[in-house]
Order: sequence, then structure tokens, then C-alpha cells
Amino acid sequence: MLKRLACLALALLAVPAPAADLPQPLSAYAGRVVYVDFWASWCAPCAESFPWINTLQAKFGPRLAVVGVNVDENAEDADAFLRRHPANFDIVRDPGGDLAAHYALPGMPTALILGTDGRVLHRHSGFRRDEIPAYEAAIAAALNPSPSTGAR
Repeated sequence: MLKRLACLALALLAVPAPAADLPQPLSAYAGRVVYVDFWASWCAPCAESFPWINTLQAKFGPRLAVVGVNVDENAEDADAFLRRHPANFDIVRDPGGDLAAHYALPGMPTALILGTDGRVLHRHSGFRRDEIPAYEAAIAAALNPSPSTGAR
């Protein structure tokens, strides 16, 4: 009996921890590193960040999914923003704020880097051009985790 319990305990230790569940509609990106940018039409730093976000996919390639999550209640406001600031990345609508609440956002813009297991690896609020190297370093680290931190 004791031997069976020891084997069961070892088997449980060998089972990997379950991945964090990605809420809808982000579940479509499961298994990939995802840069998620929450934005709103009334947010000036959001408009400033869009040109840089547009470059991310080209810079980091197909291993990085780039998703903008709009939190405007009125879709017309978001559409007007996108006419002024086109997005070369996927856009998801969150008019009820469900995704924003799920990630307990402090304000707009807020960006998350999600690992392949759906866990938040990095978060930053606001957008500052002088911090772009730090943002990109966090993305690179998520795409190329060191052996000491384990694969994400």
C-alpha cells in the first residue's frame, strides 16, 4: 500500500501544472506568446502607441501574436479611432470590459505579454517611447525563455 501511494505521489509530481485558461476571445491564441494591448478611442497614449505596435509582428515574426483589445462601449468611437490610427494587428472588442476586468487593468493603455501557457509574463501601463527597448526586451524574453526559467 505504501509503495502504491509513493508511486501515485511521484506520478502527480510528473504531471505539468495546467496552463492558465485564456478568456474568450483570447483563447484563439492559445499556445502562442501574445502581446495584448488594451486601448480606448479617448486615450491619447493609445494613439501614440499604435505605430510601434504595428511594427511588432514584422519585428518578432509569426511566433508573436499581437492583439489590440478595444474597451469602448460605442463601436463607432473605436471605428473612428481606427480610421485615424489603422491597426496592422488583430482587434478584439471588449465593450463590457470583461477582459479588462479579468486582468484587473489599472488604466489605458495597458499591455500584457502572455506566455504560451496563457500566464501573464509582463505588464506595463501607459506608453512611453523611451521605454520601447524595455518592452521589446520583455517580448524577446517571452519568446526565448532562458533554460533556468523554463519554457513558457
